[in-house]
Amino acid sequence: MRTSARQVRFPSFPAILALLAAALAGCVGTPPRELPRSSQEAIPDDRSRALEIVRLADSLRGVPYRYGGATPAGFDCSGLVFYTYHESGLRVPRTARAQFEAASRVDIRDLRPGDLVFFELDGRHVDHVGIYAGKGRFIHAPRTGRNVEDGFLQNDYYADRFAGAGRIWPAPPGARAP
Repeated sequence: MRTSARQVRFPSFPAILALLAAALAGCVGTPPRELPRSSQEAIPDDRSRALEIVRLADSLRGVPYRYGGATPAGFDCSGLVFYTYHESGLRVPRTARAQFEAASRVDIRDLRPGDLVFFELDGRHVDHVGIYAGKGRFIHAPRTGRNVEDGFLQNDYYADRFAGAGRIWPAPPGARAP
């Protein structure tokens, strides 16, 4: 059996240098432009957005209840959620029941500020919502004749009517309510 050896030819040293120089030329150039300041700012993470929602809701305490209201002139419970979330750049449905259906379920032990707490005040279906603020406190627009105020999950009235809790957006891993 006859074997033939093929002769491999390598390019000359000057040819290799020319190729290497051409390749490196692509790596050198003007440094990238610095981005404008607004482009460098970090997009708020979920925790800061949640705290923004709670701060805004806190600032609205004292605003009168108004059936169908979703402005600082007056709020119903879901209008308060709708307004505060919208002002923080999040879209949520308008009614308490639709907000309940849109939210991802959260165990009561895993509540974080900015989560929503839902109630069945009529005993049949979700008809009330509040914004969880931490330590069992939530902010809500309770009913005609009252103003936006704090409620407490430990209060027997709300504990007996608690329907569940939900989150409209994912929160960062490991973040917990204060």
